[in-house]
Amino acid sequence: MTDATGRLAPDALSLPQLGGRPNLRQEIAHTLRGAVITGQLRAGVLYSVPMLAEQFGVSATPVREAMLDLANEELVTIVRNKGFRVKELSDRDLDEITSLRALIEVPTVAEIARAINEPTRAAVEALRPLTKEVERLAETGDLIGYVEVDRRFHLSLLALAGNRLLIDVVGNLRARSRLYGLQELAERGELGRSAAEHEQIVDLVVAGDAPGAAALVRRHIGHVRGSWAGHHEP
Repeated sequence: MTDATGRLAPDALSLPQLGGRPNLRQEIAHTLRGAVITGQLRAGVLYSVPMLAEQFGVSATPVREAMLDLANEELVTIVRNKGFRVKELSDRDLDEITSLRALIEVPTVAEIARAINEPTRAAVEALRPLTKEVERLAETGDLIGYVEVDRRFHLSLLALAGNRLLIDVVGNLRARSRLYGLQELAERGELGRSAAEHEQIVDLVVAGDAPGAAALVRRHIGHVRGSWAGHHEP
């Protein structure tokens, strides 16, 4: 529900109380980014900083700073003296983002698997707690938490390639995605199937199975424009 100014009413959002936590700006940015990606912050709607601050139970300053971070990532636009509006993306935009992610991530994960050694194997194994956490979040329906842990898993895995610019690019592409189908999948109890692919990716990379890892990562990214987007996947 919106008010007379077109801003979304406070009771229309479900955001966690974050007052008093360390790294508040970063935590708020992560939460708002997840809310944009999952559609809890809706495209085209004007959101005011005071309203969001009230939802989080914090002062306006860290919220304003976090929203400026999202503006720099081109997720929202600044509406002078009013607030921020979530950017709308076309299906073509989202298809291009997904295609570019596949071009970068699939060969990178394959190369990590192909060049696996003991130190790298240990680093990949260290990602298993994230795979368990993303499955737990899928089961509980915590979509914002799911998106954040999913991001951490994939960027941590890609970081093993040693290319910092690649991480920045993929991180930005992931943030610009829209996964409006997650809520429906969670409600049907089907999000866990996608979540389970994270541990399967770990298994394939640890085993040095480059073709298998590449195929699974390609399918996993495909969910972004399939079931995760609210579309049927073949």
